Amino acid sequence: MNVDWRSDRVRAALSGANPTVLRRLSAGFAVIGDAQHLPGYCVLITDDPSADRLTDLPRDRRLAFLADMDLLGAAVTRVCARRDPAFRRINYEILGNLDAFLHVHVRPRYDWEPAELRHGPVHLYPDEVWRDPAYALGSRHDELRAQLTAELDRLAGPAPDRHTACVRDDPDPQGD
Repeated sequence: MNVDWRSDRVRAALSGANPTVLRRLSAGFAVIGDAQHLPGYCVLITDDPSADRLTDLPRDRRLAFLADMDLLGAAVTRVCARRDPAFRRINYEILGNLDAFLHVHVRPRYDWEPAELRHGPVHLYPDEVWRDPAYALGSRHDELRAQLTAELDRLAGPAPDRHTACVRDDPDPQGD
């Protein structure tokens, strides 16, 4: 019996079965979001299946996870700013109220968003937007996926093993 990779995204990423993985980072995996109504939406998921909260990780792994969050945010910022002049900023969210594994939402925000939603949290978007097939991750996002992966590769260098930290020499996430 095949188990859907969505039921355990962390173990699926570790085994190579999670199709949303963009790249392995030092303490987790950069994945592209299932819904792309905000193009470039990504998630950093832990590489420790037992970690439910940031504090479940030892301090050195916590810091590595947060460094990975920074790296993913820089990559999303650069790609989204190049693709859309209406790109505004990145929002970071560590919630964990629904999915019981450590993860960070990395959400690009745009000037073209509806005025009533532009300045609030993304979770205020109606459920029908999240479930709209027009925004579901698919082959039409292949170019975006490739750009995000290439930017992650550029910023992080060679893919690390589990205990290798990412080293970045460019402190400017916008590339200006």
